[in-house]
Amino acid sequence: MDYEKIITIEPGKRRGKPCIRGLRITVYDVLDYLASGMTQEEIVADFPELTLTDIRACLAFAADRERRLAGPLRA
Repeated sequence: MDYEKIITIEPGKRRGKPCIRGLRITVYDVLDYLASGMTQEEIVADFPELTLTDIRACLAFAADRERRLAGPLRA
């Protein structure tokens, strides 16, 4: 997924944390909601400005960041 059009980083917004489409909702917020057991549909119901695509972009962003932090896998 091309999350770069959805996830934005602005130094003056939420202390430069990755946000969704310039909103004040961070990737961390969405991941925290998912980790607490909320479904994607529940998140969208609570935050109607979000879409299911936004949530998938958060997951793709987090997976990509983890992949870069982990570096090459070694056997």
